[in-house]
Amino acid sequence: MRNVTALALAVLALAVPRAAPAAELKIGYVNLQQAVTEVDEGKAARETLKKEFDSKQKMLDDKQNELKRMKDDLDKQMVVMSEDAKREKAMEFERKVNEMQQVYVQMQKDLQDREREMMKVIFDKMEVVIKDIATAEGYGYVFEQQNAGLMVAPPQANMTQELVRRYNVKYGKGAAKPAAKKATPAATPAAK
Repeated sequence: MRNVTALALAVLALAVPRAAPAAELKIGYVNLQQAVTEVDEGKAARETLKKEFDSKQKMLDDKQNELKRMKDDLDKQMVVMSEDAKREKAMEFERKVNEMQQVYVQMQKDLQDREREMMKVIFDKMEVVIKDIATAEGYGYVFEQQNAGLMVAPPQANMTQELVRRYNVKYGKGAAKPAAKKATPAATPAAK
């Protein structure tokens, strides 16, 4: 009986048409932080932010030097001042220190906001490029390496360099400009 059941199952298995193998699911990943530092627009944004930071840092350094001079003057004059004058000068100095701290905090916030704005523009463009790559290359899923917590992944699934290459082609210095900015043939020196 057992042999008959096994034989019936084997015949049944051969009679049922096999399902076509599912298309291979491609999974990729990108490292957006790496890509931002490598694309031309990301490098330019970092340079702009560095210039803004340096400018603000110089202003803070000037204010800090002013406070140091004020403190030195206050220390020199303390011996000859009345108690009321000492208290008044100390309060004025304290007020200026607090103002500088507020300026520092505001500058930090402004720089962070500016960086966030600039990076959002780049990340939004990267999302478009990633979707283009995924569509063209047949990726079913694309993960961000750091946010997905990928500990181990095959290097061939890393799309970061392709993202950087295509991003620079599409949005970099050599990218096609809008038609309104193209020179007419008569205006170019080669056409003469």
